[in-house]
Order: sequence, then C-alpha cells, then structure tokens
Amino acid sequence: MDIHEYQAKELFRAAGLPVPPDEVATTAEEAEAIARRLGGTVVVKAQVHTGGRGKAGGVKLASTPAEAKEHASRILGMTIKDLTVQKVLVTPAEDIANEAYVGVLIDRSSQAPMFMVSPEGGVDIEEVAETNPEAIRKLRVDPRYGLLPHQALWLADFLYEDPSLVKQASKMMTQLYQAFRSNGCSLAEINPLIVTPGGEVKAIDAKVSIDENELHRLPAVEAYRDTDAEPWAETRAREASLSFVKLEGDVGCCVNGAGLAMATMDLVKYYGGEPANFLDIGGSSNPDKVVAALEIITGDPNVKAILFNIFGGITRCDDVANGIVEATKRIDIKPPIVIRLTGTNDKEALEILEAAGFSADTSMDRVVERAVELAASA
Repeated sequence: MDIHEYQAKELFRAAGLPVPPDEVATTAEEAEAIARRLGGTVVVKAQVHTGGRGKAGGVKLASTPAEAKEHASRILGMTIKDLTVQKVLVTPAEDIANEAYVGVLIDRSSQAPMFMVSPEGGVDIEEVAETNPEAIRKLRVDPRYGLLPHQALWLADFLYEDPSLVKQASKMMTQLYQAFRSNGCSLAEINPLIVTPGGEVKAIDAKVSIDENELHRLPAVEAYRDTDAEPWAETRAREASLSFVKLEGDVGCCVNGAGLAMATMDLVKYYGGEPANFLDIGGSSNPDKVVAALEIITGDPNVKAILFNIFGGITRCDDVANGIVEATKRIDIKPPIVIRLTGTNDKEALEILEAAGFSADTSMDRVVERAVELAASA
C-alpha cells in the first residue's frame, strides 16, 4: 500500500526524524492560508502515489501566499501519470547546501531489510545505480539485531566528511529504520536528505510503501489508505478478496492459485504473448468473485482476449462457470473468452457453459496458445 508524502512524514516525525513543518490543502484558498501561517517562501507539492511530480509541474515554489494560491489552483485537478491531484502539501522552502539519498527496502534475496545510501540525492536512485553505481553504499540489516550503531555510522560516513553531519545522519539512519520496522514498510525513502547552510541535516521529502500483509496488525497505518488515489482495479480486487497485479500485456488472466497463475503467465509469454495481469481468485467457490474478476479484467482497455485457467480442487468448476455466465449478463464483455476447466465438478461446469454458448478445454497449452492468437489478431 502506497501512502502520500504528508502521511509518510507523519510516520517519520513519530520516529524522531527532523522533518520541516507542513500542512495539507484541498483548495487553493486553503493553500494560501497555510502559506500565510508558515510565512516566507513555501513549496506547493502535488500529493499523488507516483514519482515524477516535479517534472510534471506538480511541485512549485511560492514566495507569497497569493502565489501559493495560484500554484495550488493549477496543481489541484491536474493529472500526473493517470492520477488526479486532489491534495497539495504546503511546506517551507529550505536553503540547501547538499543533497543525499537514504532508503530502506526489503532485499528479497537475503530476506532482510537493506539500506541504500548515496551522496547523490535529488534524483532517482535507479538513475544513480545505472550511471554511477560506485556512488551507492548498501547494507543488509540482520532483523534479529536491527541497525547497530557502528553500521549507522558506516552508512553516514559514506555521505559526509564533517563529523557533525555524520553524527546527525547516523542518528537519522536509526530513526528511519525504526519507522520502517514499526510501520510494516516495504520501502522507506528520504530523497533528498539535505544539509542546510547552517549545518542541519533534514528530511524534506518522504516516500513510504507498506506491506499489505502487515496491515492486519496496524489499524492506524491502514487508515492512511486513500482509495481515491489508487487505481479502481486495485480497490475492487481488495474488496472482492482477489490477488491482483496490473501488467502491461493484452491477455487478461483469471486463475485459481498463485502457482498456477505464475505458470499461466509464463506459458502466455512462451507462446509469444504478454499477460495483462496477475489475478488469482483463490480457493473460494463464490461466483461473485468471478464476476468481480471479469469486471476488473474488462476494465483494462489493453485486454484483447480473456483466459480462464481453473484447476478445481477447493474451487469448484461449476461455481466458476456460473460466475462466467453471470458476468456476461451484467457486463458487456467484448474480448473473446478462452476457458480451461478441469477438476472438481468439471462435467457440471461444461454443461453450464455449453448451455450459455461457451466451450471449454482441458488442455492448458491449447487454451493459452488460443488466447495469445486471439489477442494478436484483435
């Protein structure tokens, strides 16, 4: 789950990180009033769950409250990477002598948190990794012991030579790790971490992603979810208890079981196609989940063919068949549907589908190959 910058900063402040004050506005008039309260030059920043806000015109300096109002009126309602800006963050502008990058993420290979720090802040860390990998220092943290003091100093020493800055930054490394662990984060990032002309180290930006699996124990973090700022398909999938990930292909996949879903996507690519999604309806025998799955798949304009691959165990094939038939009554489904059903109650499922004018196969290879062909010819 992604959260907004202003929410991430709240988590950072709670961990003791030095974060400048800020307020959120939903109207240009509110932004003007906030700028007047804060005084001096402020920054007006679009609040959307994506990067590239500055390049899109979503981050502006304002030297007066009237200018803040003008910038906010332009930013509110604008679209950045298909997301509509509904809130802006107003925060004091900082004089910057130096910019660095600090982030913590989950390293899947070691199954542990990993720090990444770089003295080249203010740009995407991916860009730094590609153009100047020597400018990044990495540290995997043993979750049994957490970030130890000498490790925090080792990271901070890579960013600064001044002992005062190293001391400040090393404390912030520990605080960032605390925020990362206590809030179930999969990513916690400060970019840029700045040094002011007066020698203060501050976090003036914040990016946080939360592991969805942690939310059951973190109701306060769950409350940060902004459904208006996330794609409709993700909201619908969560409401229907579906595992869904949007991809860039044109073969919409509806499968039961994560392993079979991964194998299905691999097979789509093997036959020259590209999956449009990962969608696992799980082991439930609820036709409504199939209806929800088809609503999500057909909501993607890139989908040219729909592939059902159901291996009935706990999931009953006849319930899936009923879900497909019910969905066609509720939704105008234009892409062709290719169906593989085998397992529990597959004979009953075939009868249901045939009565509704559908056919199904038992061969996984044949249906995948057919779906790829239909998508390619659409």
